[in-house]
Amino acid sequence: MKPRWRDVMLAVAASSLLPAQSEWPFYGYDSGGSRYSPVSQITPGNVKNLQRAWTYHTGEKPAASGPRGQRQVAFETTPLVIEGVLYLTTPANRVIALDATSGHEIWKFDPQAKSKVAIRYRAHRGVSYWPGDSHNPPRILLGTLDGRLIALSARTGLPVPGFGNEGEVDLRGGVAEGFADSVYAVTSPPAIYQDVVITGAELPESPGRGPYGDVRAWDVRSGKLVWPFHTVPRPGEPGHETWNSNGWQERTGANVWTGFTVDTQTGRIFLPIGSPAYDFYGGDRKGTNLYGDSVVALNARTGSLVWSYQLVHHDIWDYDPPAPPALISVQRGGREIPALVEVTKMGLVFILDRRNGKPVFPVEERSFPQSDVPGEASWPTQPIPVKPPPLSRSSMSAEDLTDVTPESHRFCADLFSKLQNKGRYTPYGTGLTVVFPGTLGGATWSGVSYDPNLGYVFVNTNEVGAIGQMVKEPPGSEVAWRRTSPFGEYGRFWDPNLWPCQKPPWGLLTAVNVNTGEIAWRTPLGVVEELEARGVHGTGALNIGGSIATASGLVFIGATNDQRFRAFDSRTGKELWSAIIDGSGHATPITYLGKDARQYVVIAAGGGGFFGSKPADAIVAFALPRSNQANWHKSSLHQ
Repeated sequence: MKPRWRDVMLAVAASSLLPAQSEWPFYGYDSGGSRYSPVSQITPGNVKNLQRAWTYHTGEKPAASGPRGQRQVAFETTPLVIEGVLYLTTPANRVIALDATSGHEIWKFDPQAKSKVAIRYRAHRGVSYWPGDSHNPPRILLGTLDGRLIALSARTGLPVPGFGNEGEVDLRGGVAEGFADSVYAVTSPPAIYQDVVITGAELPESPGRGPYGDVRAWDVRSGKLVWPFHTVPRPGEPGHETWNSNGWQERTGANVWTGFTVDTQTGRIFLPIGSPAYDFYGGDRKGTNLYGDSVVALNARTGSLVWSYQLVHHDIWDYDPPAPPALISVQRGGREIPALVEVTKMGLVFILDRRNGKPVFPVEERSFPQSDVPGEASWPTQPIPVKPPPLSRSSMSAEDLTDVTPESHRFCADLFSKLQNKGRYTPYGTGLTVVFPGTLGGATWSGVSYDPNLGYVFVNTNEVGAIGQMVKEPPGSEVAWRRTSPFGEYGRFWDPNLWPCQKPPWGLLTAVNVNTGEIAWRTPLGVVEELEARGVHGTGALNIGGSIATASGLVFIGATNDQRFRAFDSRTGKELWSAIIDGSGHATPITYLGKDARQYVVIAAGGGGFFGSKPADAIVAFALPRSNQANWHKSSLHQ
């Protein structure tokens, strides 16, 4: 097929990119987390021709477990590509280096190789890369499931002598003493700014006392501590007054589990700090609880506070910010505002001026229902952006119940008759309560991708509620009240098929114009095969995993639990291409130019996770047929 002139010119432009621009050197493509690539060989006109180029199997398929056979460990890695090498991590925390053009294995490293206990499995999202200097070759920085920071040679995969203790630093020291049995895991890539590497951690969500969630910086060459930032302020520090009495002491949670973004021009790092534990009861931590549920800006060299903005006051919903903020530029009133965008489980979109943390669009403090749980002190107001509009529903009525099948309607109607709901921010009460959105969003850890040419951010969201009620624990228990439901602590408002109990769509992909604060387009994301066979269309599907945008006008996303990888037109939201992959892609894809000058799009296809997806162990790469590439080169020679 003869290539279009636009395709030819985009291919020529892609081949002229600087090496770093044609790779994927950071978790979010760049340090600001844009997930936007200038590589543009694949276009809206030719994306339909994408074919599988190579597949790599990790050999890891953790056994299915959990309620209704849900597998609890997903394959969530976002690989890096630097100098033709692709670096990924697995649920067993292994690091694997592949040839990015062929998918052939170069080396692998197993941080659990010497462990005497059973292999841990956990969703792990990737590594970071330090380019080295005149005395130190490039390094891969890895956080581990048991709380270590490891420096590896990017060339050999071997630990770097001289970094910490033979290549590793024990991150539990100074924050987890006395809590030896508590979770302290690093599951997201650390941030790197100049010669410091900055770490957060995944912590227990219950009970309220446990390891601190301090964010810390380490010398990338030696592994020595450079600075700590107390995410729960100590006496004398700004924000300490937001904790009643001794509620701050040994307070766990308030952690950065989802990763960071860095503004390299100003030397600031942005922290999406999670909710304080226990997630659903705060009677022992009365107050707004800074810096829980906040976006915090620090000086990346010193760790000093620049500003903070709290998204949820006194969180009792597990509404912690799920993703690193993306750095964007907003055009308002004839001026350009350096900004960031943070999406939330509540389906809200906060756009903040990254210079001072002030909202770019108005945000109102609105009153909401208060908790009826004895001893609780829910905060009377919560911040709600006037723009952009909410991306997810916040309430439920009988008229909203699903009708996709009679069986589903009956099950959900019976369940709904037992529930109470008072709209957005309904607290889990002493009676069985349904909350919208639930802990699976709204938005999730996948965050956004950003097209600076259009001024759009792309957000995938779920429409699924959560069910729970608070029950009093026996005297002397670690928490006074605990959330439960007929389906376990984390009950979902869905039927036995895992289809949400409200009318579709259940999964959405939305483009938000950051310059106007308006929705540019939105479309159902994903399909439900059983319902498609019954003639029920446009349902969307439950999804966890991210999107990327390209300069040619495409948005690539897996995420959905229907085992498909898709491409959309970034201007219109029209689906242009899809392919069946080995397992649902609950991960964020990447794109880059291989050594053969072809553009590749790669995604981890591992299934698993919360939605009962078929487990798999594949890294899958797609590219245009080589015949197309040959035609482009011939056309280029004639220009």
